[in-house]
Order: sequence, then structure tokens, then C-alpha cells
Amino acid sequence: MTTTTAASRYAKIVSALSAHPSVRVGGGKRGFGASALQTGNRIFCMLTSKDEFVVKLPKERVAELVASGDGRQFDPGHGRLMKEWLAVEPTSNQDWLDLANEALEFVGR
Repeated sequence: MTTTTAASRYAKIVSALSAHPSVRVGGGKRGFGASALQTGNRIFCMLTSKDEFVVKLPKERVAELVASGDGRQFDPGHGRLMKEWLAVEPTSNQDWLDLANEALEFVGR
């Protein structure tokens, strides 16, 4: 059985979306968002140091995915949950590329 790591899953997303003309990698603050994908100057997805895949989505969509057990609201470390950010565990069966595309569309509006 082949084990897929969060880093390898994220690398596939970076590879797939970096060809998009409005997407760039990095540019965030050192640490938070350092390897994030951005459109314009706005982060739409990233991999955290805890190997969580994090995407920015409408708060209603985040609530829907949390309710279905497909993720949780993202806490960047200061104890305040971010309503428009979904954290997905490395072992999630969610399609990360689909979520990243959804986040790109949301942030790119």
C-alpha cells in the first residue's frame, strides 16, 4: 500500500494550479502562508506546519463541510476560529484539488 503524504498531495495542487495565470506560490509572511497559493495578493490555500490543508471558502460552505465531518474551522494559533477557512486533515478523503479550485474561484471574485 502506498502512503500519500500531505506534502505530496499539496505538491500536486501546486503543480496543477501554478499554471493558472493569476496564481503564484508564496509571498506570504514568513511561516504563515510562506508556501501558500495566492491569487492577486490573497491566499486561497496552503499547507500548515501541522500538515493540514487549509482553504478559504464562503463561511456557509465551511459550515457545511464541518457539519459533514470533512474538515474543521481553521485556527491559526491564537485561539480564534476563522469562519471562512477550512482545515482538512492529511488523511481526509476529500479531493484537495477540487477544494483548491473552489477556493481559487471564491478568492478570485
